[in-house]
Amino acid sequence: MKQNRLFSKSRWRLATWYAAILSIVLFICALGFYEAVAHAHRITINQELKSVAGTLHDSLLPVLKQPGEIEPEVKELLPNTCLVETDCYRRDRFQSLRLGVIGQDKYYLRLFDLSEKLVAVAGMQPELPQVSNQQEWETLSNAEGTRYRQISFLLHTQRGKNWGYLQVGRSLQDFDTYVGNVRWLLLLGVPLVVLMVAGASWWLSGLAIRPIYQSYQQMQQFTADAAHELRTPLAAIQATAQSDLMLPNLSENKAKDTLKSIVRQNKRLSYLVADLLILCRIDKDTSPGVAPGARDVRGEINSNTSHEKREKIALANLIIEVEEDLAALAMASEIELSSQIKISQPVEIVGDRTQLYRLITNLVTNAIQYTPAGGTVTLSVIEEHNDVVISVRDTGIGIAKKDQKRIFDRFYRVDKARSRSKGGSGLGLAIALAIALAHNGSLEVQSEFGKGSRFVTKLPKSS
Repeated sequence: MKQNRLFSKSRWRLATWYAAILSIVLFICALGFYEAVAHAHRITINQELKSVAGTLHDSLLPVLKQPGEIEPEVKELLPNTCLVETDCYRRDRFQSLRLGVIGQDKYYLRLFDLSEKLVAVAGMQPELPQVSNQQEWETLSNAEGTRYRQISFLLHTQRGKNWGYLQVGRSLQDFDTYVGNVRWLLLLGVPLVVLMVAGASWWLSGLAIRPIYQSYQQMQQFTADAAHELRTPLAAIQATAQSDLMLPNLSENKAKDTLKSIVRQNKRLSYLVADLLILCRIDKDTSPGVAPGARDVRGEINSNTSHEKREKIALANLIIEVEEDLAALAMASEIELSSQIKISQPVEIVGDRTQLYRLITNLVTNAIQYTPAGGTVTLSVIEEHNDVVISVRDTGIGIAKKDQKRIFDRFYRVDKARSRSKGGSGLGLAIALAIALAHNGSLEVQSEFGKGSRFVTKLPKSS
């Protein structure tokens, strides 16, 4: 993929889109998380202040008699309360005082009369701008930038008259510190996660585009191999015809030899074109996990079901038919061809007879092609659970381990000189595997270099 600019560019675009979308989603989630945390703490603080102010209001209600006047019972109820008109009202002292009802130094309490004049204080006393007690909730800041949240309540006397105002507040320093830590964590963590997302996007885009790139490579390789295979017989036909045209006189025997050569090359072309047409139909469907070059022919066979329905096929009869048809080829190659049908009773499979015939024929032909003169090719059939196992064993040249991984690739030949001399196109095993897969079966090879090969096909029995 690194050598192809088109796919590299596509991968960059895909990775960029992945990273951009995931980053936007991550940013929205981070912002939502931050707002949720801050909102939850703000609600908690408001409820806390409202609860404290309500408790104080209910506690002061029975002891307040005259509007704007602090009764002795108030000092008993709030021991740290200091009247503004007395000497105890000094801010440096109040930094160490505690609001007894709360017991925390982050709270402050203020009592105002009906004219909003400060009467008494308790707890810490920050320097805050004066605001009207008519506003229930306020958020204020002192000169150092520390924020405070306060609530104002209207106080009443025992007889229900308006006494003045109760103002309860607390420092938001702990809240701002916590929220600030969360904000910094997100500001530092989100870019780090975005980098990780970018790396993951690059990796995922590579995984996503890899099957497309592999298909593209296979298509390129298929086109190059097909062009090469077609060029050879065409070049032979052209060379033969041109050489005869250069002769001043062409005898009848020479003309017949030329025509025979052209017919032979044309026959090779016809076989190759037929195989290519089959593989083009096979390319309609691709089974996952299939070896490179192999294709599922379900598309081809299913497209023919409207004209040719699948049928039950007696496998033993099909094996005998293949043996009889290829006996002449085996004899011409000085190969002993035999069959062994090891089944106790007739076994039938459901499928396309023509395709299954071609599957077995391709395997036997391939075995004959790669077996030296004097060797043997054995075609056998056995039952194995709910499957029928067709085995083609030869005593040929065998297949090296490095070649076994590619033996089902299109146009791949273990011995190119041998297969070309016998007219092979390198498509037989690829077609055989595709047909086996189309019938819900499998095709495997077992081979040892120099000791022969065994191709095993498993097909499900008809129920």
